[in-house]
Amino acid sequence: MDNLKPMLTFDMLKKNSDGLVPVIVQDCVNNEVLMLAYMNEEAFNHTIKTGRMTYYSRSRKELWEKGLTSGHFQYFKELYADCDKDTILAKVEQIGAACHTGKRACFFNEIIKTN
Repeated sequence: MDNLKPMLTFDMLKKNSDGLVPVIVQDCVNNEVLMLAYMNEEAFNHTIKTGRMTYYSRSRKELWEKGLTSGHFQYFKELYADCDKDTILAKVEQIGAACHTGKRACFFNEIIKTN
């Protein structure tokens, strides 16, 4: 994927005080929101170069290529920045579970429903 050139570079994005940008991860087929993670510049560049979603683990304080240990890789199909350029939306092909619990997506703890 070395031939891909992003329309926006990481330095064009607004980072939080830790130099990170949140990433909302969505299934490219059914639009299910799978997870939320964070990227630093190294994770962003690695993602663009390899096509595999790479994040910065805030708890481990290191790069985290999704799927390297679990086999549950995420291959990006589209990356977008929001209107303020402070959040990334990643539309991905998800292999296996996105959540470390083994569930398809991380958002399964219901808080409240109105219907």
